[in-house]
Amino acid sequence: MKLTAREKSALIMEGIVTVVLLLLLNLSVIVLLNEMIQTNPGLQDGIFIIKRSVFIGPDHYQLWSWENIFIVLMLVFDAGVVYWRLIRRYRQMQLRHIIGELHYIANGHFDHRIPFTIKGDTQRVITSVNALVDSVIASMDEERKIEKSKDELITNVSHDLRTPLTSIIGYLGLVEDRQYHSEDELLKYTNTAFNKAKQMKSLVDDLFVYTKMRQTDTPLSLATLDIGQMLEQLAASFELEAGEKGMAINIDMPDKPMRIEADGEKLGRVFNNLITNALKYGEGGKHINLRAKQPDDKEVVISVENDGKKIPEASLSQVFERFYRVEGSRSKATGGTGLGLAIAQSIVKRHGGYIYVTSTDDWTRFVIHLPIKNGIQLKDTHEK
Repeated sequence: MKLTAREKSALIMEGIVTVVLLLLLNLSVIVLLNEMIQTNPGLQDGIFIIKRSVFIGPDHYQLWSWENIFIVLMLVFDAGVVYWRLIRRYRQMQLRHIIGELHYIANGHFDHRIPFTIKGDTQRVITSVNALVDSVIASMDEERKIEKSKDELITNVSHDLRTPLTSIIGYLGLVEDRQYHSEDELLKYTNTAFNKAKQMKSLVDDLFVYTKMRQTDTPLSLATLDIGQMLEQLAASFELEAGEKGMAINIDMPDKPMRIEADGEKLGRVFNNLITNALKYGEGGKHINLRAKQPDDKEVVISVENDGKKIPEASLSQVFERFYRVEGSRSKATGGTGLGLAIAQSIVKRHGGYIYVTSTDDWTRFVIHLPIKNGIQLKDTHEK
């Protein structure tokens, strides 16, 4: 820490004043001692005897003057006092600077940190203060992100609910006012309102599942599952729909069973969402592959891949965000709630695993890593 010119001058003045005061004190003490010795013959004789009987070194030097020894001792004492006074004053100046920096940060300059490097325990205080400020700033940023996330959630839900609700009110209003000319037209209005109501219910259901999976205290109905059997059942249930779209579902997995502890219903929802997305958005694709492997005794790796249209590079990092849909796929024919992949990611995380996506001109792959035993938290080693 650098002192200002004014502080340096004050420190020098402090040293000079202390030295002068100590010299005056030393002189006073010597004068008083001399006065006492001269007025006390017995003390003089005692000092003389001591000097005659004390020898120093191998050459047996004698003490000829007690004043010289006393002056040397006083000078050593004075040096210690001066050093102590200057160090004490210097630390007071350091503390004043630290307090000034704290006031500066407290006034709203949260990007500022105490820049001093000081020896001793004071540096630990500075380091702790800087760490505390960093922690507070991180907490404030996290709180702002949470508030922003809540606002975005409310905005997106309101938007996605308002659109079908407006249609429902509009068509039912036509029915209420008898603004139809035939029974077929009436059925058309009511059918449209019914489909919009189902769309709203789908959004509400997905939102409920998403919020439940985001809550860490939501229990899982754990059981021992065979991943191979689950994928085979899913492939069979989607075989007809895939055939209608000119796509084939293929399964690639080892012959030996791959058993894990998981919530079968929720994992089924994950794979259901991924296969549904492959059918909806795999434009131009002919194949959907379900692959599973067990690289070690800790995890299984499952991938759902299709050879359809590539996901744009800019969208890869956002596909798991709430209500996000890749540009160009927000049509009524394919657009869902935008919560499917967010739900899938939440479910996988609740099981201690992780999910990521890669997309090239040939294949788009959603890869899931799941722990075999419940309670194990896998580390996401995928470089995003």
